[in-house]
Amino acid sequence: MTPIYNPAVAPSLAERAAASISHPWLDQCRDRPVILSVGRLVETKDYPTLLRAFARIRQVRRVRLIILGDGKDREQLMDLARELEITDDVDMAGWVSNPEAYMARADVFALSSKSEGFGNVLVEAMACGCPVVSTDCPSGPREILADGDYGSLVPVGDSAALAHELVKALQSPTPKEALQARAAKFSLERSADEHLALFSTVSERDNPAK
Repeated sequence: MTPIYNPAVAPSLAERAAASISHPWLDQCRDRPVILSVGRLVETKDYPTLLRAFARIRQVRRVRLIILGDGKDREQLMDLARELEITDDVDMAGWVSNPEAYMARADVFALSSKSEGFGNVLVEAMACGCPVVSTDCPSGPREILADGDYGSLVPVGDSAALAHELVKALQSPTPKEALQARAAKFSLERSADEHLALFSTVSERDNPAK
């Protein structure tokens, strides 16, 4: 068995991350840090846990939350935000064509999922230099974050733990260079090189030099 990671980082990512966006919470005059999450508004992504974690954080510091994505749970999540009295600092901005530009400007990226096929958004956020905090869900986050070396892992559904680690990430973020170096292991170039190396190894094995 020879595992080769999905090519989650395309060559165009740096250009996309540098593109301009228009959001008042992410401009140069921002007055507080911003937590970002990206994904469909569906049960599997467990945004209720993220909203409850965010409500806990707002009890101790001024912060904002942007969620990019659409889905059938939007109204339910808006109702929960109103119940938690956090609507003034939560923006469910819907689907955007270039989430990488938001990742490059956010202070921390949060993934609250109950499960993931892999978790490409974590890799993309890291490639943009954004610190990450993720649930330790199956499957992908633990492998991407190397057992927590490149971002905190918290139990699924634990809003208190998620809030605690998000605050830690805001206070002591993982260096941008370390995040980008880790993300490079999931690049298109790296994946192509590893595929070519594997093909070469198999070819040499099946056709040994005489």
